[in-house]
Amino acid sequence: MSKSVNQISEYIASEKFLNLKNEVGDLTSVDSIFFFALKVNNYDYSETLLSLMFATVPYREVPVKTPILKFHLNYPLISADLETFNQKNKNLPRYLFIDSPQNEYGDLDKLAHFFGSAFLSYNSNIFDLGELIGYFVEVFEESFKVQSEIDFRDIDVNYYGRLFGKLLKNDKTILPSQIILLRSIKFFSIIL
Repeated sequence: MSKSVNQISEYIASEKFLNLKNEVGDLTSVDSIFFFALKVNNYDYSETLLSLMFATVPYREVPVKTPILKFHLNYPLISADLETFNQKNKNLPRYLFIDSPQNEYGDLDKLAHFFGSAFLSYNSNIFDLGELIGYFVEVFEESFKVQSEIDFRDIDVNYYGRLFGKLLKNDKTILPSQIILLRSIKFFSIIL
């Protein structure tokens, strides 16, 4: 897993990927990351989705503050070396949706939510735990002060990740950008 995460991170950190992203845009460049990850993982879709989750997380560790004792702990995540990690974060697609914040951060963490939820749905055979786990993560983040409040956009992106995972079981031609675009279309239709 670590080798795969490193290779994907190196790809995202590369000048080649940055040039591609600048040419085709953030949304289409996500498909490029997906195809690269598939190749690195020998077309094992489960491993691909899991390694994409870790490779697209914009944090090397998760700061946790326990609710009762107020104890601070930094939980390490699988990630590339610091230089690659930092360059990967600079190059990560962050303007994926019509409502992506137009600031430097944008939706930097949404790909990790998307691919993590896709992994859970892709690997669920009877009952899809993706929704339950997605809510648990948000409550965990709020309770343990990883973030100050529940991010409903994360929960929304988790839904589209689960949809991608479900569809991918039966149709290996489906692309992440197609599902991500659905979210923007839905958001746009609600606004109108």
